[in-house]
Amino acid sequence: MHAFVTGEARPSRRGESSYAPQASTPNQPNMTASTNRIYYSVPHQKFVCTPGLQPTIMEPPQSLVSQKSSDSGLHIQLHPLVLLTVSDQITRHAARQQHGPIIGGLLGQQNGREITLEHAFECPVTCGLNDEVILPAAWFEERLQQFKDVHKDPALDLVGWWSTAPSTGPNDAHLPLHRQILQDYNESAVFLAFHPSQLQGSSSNGGKLPLTVYESVHEGEPAPDASKDMQVDGEEPVVNIRFRELPYSVETGESEMIGIDTIVQASGTASLNATQEPTKRAQQTEQTESNKQSSQVELSQEEEELIASLSTRLNAVRTLESRVSLIKSYLSSLSEADFSSDRSKDNTSATKLSHPIIRNVNSLLSHLSILSPSEQSTFTTEVLSQSNDVLLISLLGQLGDNVKTMRELGRKSAVVQATRHIATARKDPAMLQRSFNDEFYGQGGRGVPSSGMYS
Repeated sequence: MHAFVTGEARPSRRGESSYAPQASTPNQPNMTASTNRIYYSVPHQKFVCTPGLQPTIMEPPQSLVSQKSSDSGLHIQLHPLVLLTVSDQITRHAARQQHGPIIGGLLGQQNGREITLEHAFECPVTCGLNDEVILPAAWFEERLQQFKDVHKDPALDLVGWWSTAPSTGPNDAHLPLHRQILQDYNESAVFLAFHPSQLQGSSSNGGKLPLTVYESVHEGEPAPDASKDMQVDGEEPVVNIRFRELPYSVETGESEMIGIDTIVQASGTASLNATQEPTKRAQQTEQTESNKQSSQVELSQEEEELIASLSTRLNAVRTLESRVSLIKSYLSSLSEADFSSDRSKDNTSATKLSHPIIRNVNSLLSHLSILSPSEQSTFTTEVLSQSNDVLLISLLGQLGDNVKTMRELGRKSAVVQATRHIATARKDPAMLQRSFNDEFYGQGGRGVPSSGMYS
């Protein structure tokens, strides 16, 4: 992360940044000429600092999420590579104790009503004319062109941007940067908001991803005071931008599956080491160095892969069990009166009957017969018949190979016998003549040769 404020690190208090402001350098963005103010952006809050005074916290920003649902029909296909990039950047930002917003671009394709988010990259930020956080135009255009040159087949383009946001959604701090992307790069760009506050207490098995994808719309509502302060003097008021949530699904390609499988194996090994770490620390006060070295278990690569594979399958089984338990609890909560046609309107159950859910459950049960046949004997007979056919074809192939081998053996034997006969005849010419006579006169009795030359 490229921090736009540098200074000497010091212990921070509540409402104060951990870096003291200094004079700007050529590598740093220019501040405003009228007021030499510097904004310190931390997760979900904004601090304003004037040199010589203590930083003061501003009022909490207002959420810009629209009360209306999306009616555009857009659907987002989110690829795991985007999730890995976002989580990696946020983890590095927190591990290095950096300050400032975490912002990046999203690359993908838009085919009709479907938008794919395939790649992501991090971006530095700078200050605008009104001290708002924006992208450095020259740097961003150069980096975007580099990504376009790399991803030409299929051709990818900028389809949106990502950043962290509170669980309530985007606020005024995200609006200037979103306007910049809409005006300069893509007028239909989407915003992927990552919610760090939802990570605490979330379940790792089947939990919802801590992110939301938004589209921006223009709604004719009175502009709030926070958005009016960001407008430039003399600029005409524009229609307010509001964000609406979009549905998304996770799509994975073949190349991504290879990378994800490798990451899952590494994460399984890391989780195993993490569970063994408290035990090792407890043994440090009781055992010597030699005992500790002997107690450590070194796993081979095959064992680590097996543990990771078993952990993945265990998580999948647990997720399936939780989903089946949820369906069973829902069906159990429905009373028999809900399924009867003559139930009264006053008699309502605690759980509302949903016919689409019942149809989905019925469809799921109908597919179980395909996975497990109803008659096991018929299935066994079919398997045995196919096995016999395969074995018979294999035996016929082996029989053909044996016949071919016997033919080759007979041909070689005839050649050897003929060679031996010729070698013997060369040693004894009289034997060769007798052999010739026997063969000549033995073919149907053609007569005895006369003593005359022309007879």
